Amino acid sequence: MLKSLNTTKFVSVAILSVILAGCGVSSPNSTGTTATVATSLASAPLAANVYLAQAANSKDPQQRDTYLLLAAHAYINANDYAAAQKLLKSIQPSLTQSPTLLAEHKYLTARVLEHTSTYSDALKTLNYPSSWSLPSWQMTAYHQFKAHLYQLNKQPIEQVRELSLLTTYLPPAQANEVNNTIWQVLQPMHEQTIKTFTQDAKTPVFAGWLQLAYIAKHYAVDPTQLVRYLGEWQKQNPYHPAAAKLPADLDRALNAKPFTPKNIAVLLPLTGPRANAANAIRQGILASYMAKQNDQVAVNFYDTANDAASAYQQALTAGAEFIIGPLLPTEIEQIQVMNAANTATTNALTNAANPEKTANTVAAAPVPQLFLNQVDKFTPDPNKFYFALSPAQEAADAAEHLYQDGVTMPLLLASNDALGKRMAESFIQAWKKKSDNVVEVYYYDGGDQMKTTVQDALGVRDSQARIARIKELLGNSVQADFRSRQDIDAIYMISTPQDLTLLKAFIDVNFSVFTQPVPLYTSSRSRVENESTQTAQDLNNLTLSDAPWLMQNGEQNLMVNTLFSGWNNSQKRLFVMGYDAMDLIGRLAQMRSFTGYQFNGRSGALSVNPDGIVNRQLSWGRYQRGSFRQL
Repeated sequence: MLKSLNTTKFVSVAILSVILAGCGVSSPNSTGTTATVATSLASAPLAANVYLAQAANSKDPQQRDTYLLLAAHAYINANDYAAAQKLLKSIQPSLTQSPTLLAEHKYLTARVLEHTSTYSDALKTLNYPSSWSLPSWQMTAYHQFKAHLYQLNKQPIEQVRELSLLTTYLPPAQANEVNNTIWQVLQPMHEQTIKTFTQDAKTPVFAGWLQLAYIAKHYAVDPTQLVRYLGEWQKQNPYHPAAAKLPADLDRALNAKPFTPKNIAVLLPLTGPRANAANAIRQGILASYMAKQNDQVAVNFYDTANDAASAYQQALTAGAEFIIGPLLPTEIEQIQVMNAANTATTNALTNAANPEKTANTVAAAPVPQLFLNQVDKFTPDPNKFYFALSPAQEAADAAEHLYQDGVTMPLLLASNDALGKRMAESFIQAWKKKSDNVVEVYYYDGGDQMKTTVQDALGVRDSQARIARIKELLGNSVQADFRSRQDIDAIYMISTPQDLTLLKAFIDVNFSVFTQPVPLYTSSRSRVENESTQTAQDLNNLTLSDAPWLMQNGEQNLMVNTLFSGWNNSQKRLFVMGYDAMDLIGRLAQMRSFTGYQFNGRSGALSVNPDGIVNRQLSWGRYQRGSFRQL
């Protein structure tokens, strides 16, 4: 069991924070004096003054130091970090040179620094020499707390290293819980990052986890290869915790049957007002299809402009084995309603014909389908997937990115329209999952009101008002510069391309000379078409998210720019969406089973959650010295 950590909220290993059994204390005796308190350092259940009194009466230096450390621990339990810090500093020069006491002093000091300084300072302090021989409970608390600090410091690789060391000191049940945490931490990480650390010979269990995660990510889409490399890994790591029992999602991926259709139907509004968008997707699908040159696979397009349900039925009648589309949410809902009605009719007929066999009736599996949009309400189905270039999803991805960049207090400036509000809300919800800090949002309208909103957001108007009041009292001869707020460390702008340059200019001029400008971020929605050198200079130091393909100048980019010279950025994004849709077909089943698997598509790093929604992680670039460069 673990040492009590009463004041520390452990996200990664919360189930392990329990009191070490057997740390008893004696009670007051009949004469009113306090009997000797148990001196186990594993927990400090009493008040600090009880331990301080015992220390004052202790003649043995080691026993005295033990009570003083217990008093510091009690202060931490009571959230009195100032008293704990003062006590720990006072006893450090004369502390008994026992490894157990020295380790406890380091541990408690790090506990204090977590709340009074930085996580990095806490980690520097929490460093036990390898020569120390310490009891298991102390090493358990050490690795647990160190993993917690690495999590807070956004160092997942080091967090996994400490968790893998922690399991060696735990009973099987708790070790299994930590193993599950290790696997969860590894899932969002990129396979190349994982690969860098797979040869760590000093910590073989840690290296084994990384090797397994890399194999799972790299070969998840190819069951044959996955089985082969997992077998090799198990032979090389026979005593690894995951060798006997693979993580559940990886086991599901092994048993998932990939989609291998020979007849693919694509439902798009090929005529009417949405034809330009549909044509860009169609060209992307055809480009992907031509690149594979598989004569055994047929792709057929069906126009949904007049009736999506009718186009869907045509595709089924023609023997479609996989369907891409439709594109519009209303079309998706139309097909959902039709399928629900068909299912209800089939069930009613079955019930009427064979009432006694209804419970054993299994409906035929529907044709797998990759919708090219998302809807608010849907019933998860193992054969239904949703792939969208969602601005709201991009804003949520931006919140994750800013958090990983070390941002703690972001400010949002968003256009005062439905899309701006939806993106802002998505950012806020994603941020709440990472931080307790509240995100401030200011919505702006066009014209002069934009400048006013920026000044309000940065606290400039309040500063100007204070200066005006001072001048009223002391005269206009008083010289004063306005000040902008210093409590934010990044601004995320949600704007149209038309607003972006002006919005950034207002932000630039409203940072006071006393304040260091904060990093500026925005989304692909803001990206200016056909950027000139002057525009790029105006946007200097702005960081922007977009599909990775739109940040490159490869051969395919040049070809598309030549063949479709009239396309804007939105159409180019739809082109790569169509390209990725075709590439996803054979991967979707495994990706859904193993949510840690990412496919590096042209529209982003793609993964699938258990509901069938395709998540998209974008690339980031920055305007610097008159040009835009991918980071």
